Amino acid sequence: MNNVKVIKNEQEHAQALERLMALMDQDPAEGTSAADELELLALVIEKYEEAQFPMEPPTPIEAIKFRMDQMGLRNKDLTPYIGSASKVSEVLNGKRSLSLPMIRKLHEGLGISLETLIQDPSLKKIEQSDIEWLCFPLTEMRKRGYFGDFSGTIHELKEYAAEKVSEFLSNVAGGFNLKPALMRTTAHDASNDKEVDAYALWAWQVRVLHLAKEETLPTNYQPGTVNIEWMKQVAQLSWSNKGPLLAKEFLNKYGVHLVFEEHLPKTYLDGAVCISETGNPVVALTLRHDRLDNFWFTLMHELAHIALHLENCDGWFIDDMEAKCRPEIENEADELAQSALLPKLSTQGIFSAQDVNNLAKELRIAPDIIAGRIRYERNNYQLFGQQFKTSVKCALGF
Repeated sequence: MNNVKVIKNEQEHAQALERLMALMDQDPAEGTSAADELELLALVIEKYEEAQFPMEPPTPIEAIKFRMDQMGLRNKDLTPYIGSASKVSEVLNGKRSLSLPMIRKLHEGLGISLETLIQDPSLKKIEQSDIEWLCFPLTEMRKRGYFGDFSGTIHELKEYAAEKVSEFLSNVAGGFNLKPALMRTTAHDASNDKEVDAYALWAWQVRVLHLAKEETLPTNYQPGTVNIEWMKQVAQLSWSNKGPLLAKEFLNKYGVHLVFEEHLPKTYLDGAVCISETGNPVVALTLRHDRLDNFWFTLMHELAHIALHLENCDGWFIDDMEAKCRPEIENEADELAQSALLPKLSTQGIFSAQDVNNLAKELRIAPDIIAGRIRYERNNYQLFGQQFKTSVKCALGF
């Protein structure tokens, strides 16, 4: 028997093939030395060819077509797994990608392995996730442009929900880390009577991070910048008809984002504070109540969180200002916000709109803030009629 060796190059490979063909022509009987040589030679040739000429795994479409040939299936037989006849045609012709629901059905119905059908690493990560993709408020997210230039129908969005939402979450650092089970937030107080939609809240938070990412600030935030005196400077901007716009400009100048994003259904949000991926504080306001006094108090409340709490927290402060029971840190933020907007004073002698205007002129703040404080203290939100209920959205140009 020739000495069979490991094949190391093309020349040895050619020689081994030549010897293999010669042995096969002899058709040696089983158990002879020639038969043993033939078997061993076939193994070393196979090992060399596997290393030098690896076979690419079939693409998902190739695997589907192969299984169709095996089972004698036609295009129409794939509709239970892919959808309409047009969808089947588009998938087989490479004009439409397989969605995760399609992949799962093809795996279960035709026995094609998930490893073959899912070759994109990012798609494998999505498949292994326990996220309930259809629990996101897809219709509202699509309406607001959360999915960029996606122009498909809501039915198509639901079909590709995992892919589209995953892309949305991935476009900002930490988007996946806001998963409801991992959130550190003040929004979920069991003593409150509102059940927050955790997936809607998650989507809103990521949208806020998107908006902050799109905004270029002239400087980085310096810890300790936001304090009571700084907040009073912000409050004095309310005297201008362009106060909200001036506030945004002022905050940006000192490295603080100020973004506006309407709350999503069942989130009950007025505002929030977090840290952007660049390390700058982000104040987000929903303008749920489109009144100037509400805008200024909520803004001051969120700034108070930056002054008092943000440096010792790596999570979010998410605020429903109407919540019945709130943590002590929310009361602390309320107190600082009140101090920044209005000094401690008696409002007992203020009854008319003229009284409000006179005090506003003296303090150089918007009269809406004073009227809002009086309405709150007297628990009478009909005071002064429609006066001092300026729309913030109009001031911002929304």
